[in-house]
Amino acid sequence: MKNSMIPLTTDPAKHPHVFAAAFNTGDPDQVERVYEPDGLLVAQPGGPVAGAARRAANAKLMALGLPITVTPRHVYVNGDLALLIVDWVIAPTATDGQRVEMRGTATDVARRGTDGFWRYAIDNPWGTTAG
Repeated sequence: MKNSMIPLTTDPAKHPHVFAAAFNTGDPDQVERVYEPDGLLVAQPGGPVAGAARRAANAKLMALGLPITVTPRHVYVNGDLALLIVDWVIAPTATDGQRVEMRGTATDVARRGTDGFWRYAIDNPWGTTAG
């Protein structure tokens, strides 16, 4: 059974929370809605993916069965573009019983669409982290 659709936002500062709400549904289609059609996800440092590969990368994280929490640190808006610096955490125990704790500070770029809603053009959850 599909979850009801998480509404997108017209406020760029709320976009990370929309992503988290979509992620926490466990439905990769919900997460896909928060990206532009050609939006990039940096699934691992130096490895941007789009389209089906982006969906698969997010689905893999969602399969852990753990919620993500986000705390926006900075939001800088210039017209229809926004730079979002966001702390995030996925924790503590996955559905297979393994202890998991992933965290980072994302450096993301969102763009306001012609419909007024914000979507990720670039989602870089690892920020400047090497590795």
